[in-house]
Amino acid sequence: MYKKKMSIFLPGLYGGGAERILLNLAEGFTARGILVDIVLAQNEGEFTKQIPHKARLVALREKNRRSLRTITALPSLVRYLKYEKPEILLSALHGNLLAVWAKMIARTSTRVVLTEHNTFSQENRVMYPRLKRVNQLLVKWFYPLSDEIIAVSKGVADDLAGTVGINRNRIKVIYNPIINDTLFVKASRVPDHAWYSNSQIPIVISIGRLTEQKDFSTLLDAFRIAADQINARLVILGEGEERNLLTRKIEDLGLQEMVLMPGFVDNPYAFLAHSSVFVLSSKWEGLPTVLVEAMACGLPVVATDCPSGPREILQDGKFGRLIPVGDPVALSSAILDGVNGKIPRPPDESWNDFTVKHTADQYLSLLF
Repeated sequence: MYKKKMSIFLPGLYGGGAERILLNLAEGFTARGILVDIVLAQNEGEFTKQIPHKARLVALREKNRRSLRTITALPSLVRYLKYEKPEILLSALHGNLLAVWAKMIARTSTRVVLTEHNTFSQENRVMYPRLKRVNQLLVKWFYPLSDEIIAVSKGVADDLAGTVGINRNRIKVIYNPIINDTLFVKASRVPDHAWYSNSQIPIVISIGRLTEQKDFSTLLDAFRIAADQINARLVILGEGEERNLLTRKIEDLGLQEMVLMPGFVDNPYAFLAHSSVFVLSSKWEGLPTVLVEAMACGLPVVATDCPSGPREILQDGKFGRLIPVGDPVALSSAILDGVNGKIPRPPDESWNDFTVKHTADQYLSLLF
């Protein structure tokens, strides 16, 4: 019996929201009998052990190769397309341009579908100055050569069209597949840390890569202000290049006994479900996965009104508190309200549009 075949192409399976989303999609696709290859430019990352068991891993380069630049995987991706001939090549992040180029060189009938997971104007802003214009031009020239462009939020779609100059009608919007049954099973477990054995002390939690985008520096400033009024603790899950900077700031603020940064954890949902309030302090986003996960875990949520995603997810503040970007005073006030029960817990309707089943069906309707 003939089965549809598709490939999901990523630079690697690092511990970010986009990688988690693509794995959730793979799970939804395989559940519907579709053959799925997870094609990695580099066989590395925290999520390499979380590939759905029905999906096949294809590593274009092993992690011990010296060159880590995604573009060096282009020849291997071309050979893969010529040999495997998947019907769909779904890509994300820095794999998008490579996906277009690989199809052009391979000259196959594979449909290339690009997914945009972040606010392009903000991502481009933090690139090296000489690369900003080049990157924008490459996206403007080559994204339209793909068969489909999918943005994870209306804000991301509008920003991509306005910044790059792509026709907005070419960009479809499909929300991320975030919530599945596994999340709730994992959320029922208790974190293996002493702080979670004492329910009398509220825990503020945030999750994300330790990068400028997530602005954990402002979160630490806000928590320092809030800690003068309540006895609370702060947990930040994730890893990244700003760890040393943030560790020094924790020491400068005298928060060593009140802040925990354990790095990447396999089960963040247990931490979410057993915390008191979730905070998203980002300067920019696309459609923040962890915000929806926190809502599904039943936490009151606080989020910066950054471009883009939080306002869409929270429906203009209906399902959580929106605060200005980079404002530690406003953030500390919202944290206090969350801890003191002044921010309601989000209802089920707040995350129903983000289930794996709902989103996978939308993708399949578009792709096939």
